[in-house]
Amino acid sequence: MRAEALLDTRSSLDIQAVSKSYRVDGKPREILRDIRFTVEPGELVSVIGASGCGKSTLLRLIIGLDTDYEGDILLDGRSIDGPTADRGIVFQEPRLFPWLSVEQNIALGLDSSGASPAEVKRIVTEHIEIVRLNGFARAYPHQLSGGMAQRAAIARALVSRPKILLLDEPLGALDSQTRAYMQDELLEIWRREKITIVMVTHDIEEAVYLSDKIVVMEPEPGRVCGIVSIDAPHPRRRGTSKFSALKDRVLSVLVRTQSAASAGLVRSHPAAQGGIARRYG
Repeated sequence: MRAEALLDTRSSLDIQAVSKSYRVDGKPREILRDIRFTVEPGELVSVIGASGCGKSTLLRLIIGLDTDYEGDILLDGRSIDGPTADRGIVFQEPRLFPWLSVEQNIALGLDSSGASPAEVKRIVTEHIEIVRLNGFARAYPHQLSGGMAQRAAIARALVSRPKILLLDEPLGALDSQTRAYMQDELLEIWRREKITIVMVTHDIEEAVYLSDKIVVMEPEPGRVCGIVSIDAPHPRRRGTSKFSALKDRVLSVLVRTQSAASAGLVRSHPAAQGGIARRYG
């Protein structure tokens, strides 16, 4: 059976009135306040916002690394109470073990699966094909480009057949050309595997290019200030009037926060060189 089993595991995620605080110098500091949104089965949803608005903290709660918060996070109607294999995560850095080959790094995602060595080999080989790393199974991380290493990290996250894939700025460390290529690769993986994805990004254009909808957050404390549905079919063409209009819709939500421009969220948008950026810079 191919990794197409993922077709049957599309899952919904429901964030219900989630708030989170830490204690700093003995005083409570509110990080997230009343976060509410839903990710439908098979959707690709981006979360964007200024630095410090709690995007990565929210991913920690969804993955189950931190269960000390108010509200509910439901995966297919069930509360998340810790990390399990039904949620995979990819970070900005690939975080591959340098002493392990590509296939060995990917196989780590199956450590607790109970699969036989032959089954592990078969599944790892399938996922190497999915992320187009054929011929590099025995290569080591230092022998890979940045984009190839990130594809290996995505394969490791997918190999356990999670219900939802969480991406924490997975393309942020790549150069612009590789990043654009990897955006298309990510769309192809999403299209083939039909998996639900939640992705954190700082890039408006990337969010519009990839997403079904965009959750916009503002900081201090982190809260949702808008949700923008992207009503355009794939593949999307950058530079068209439709694409520019979609970016403008997201930008109009972002510039309502004083920290948007200082976080670099609008630097690649034409408006960043006009009155909006000067007003919020």
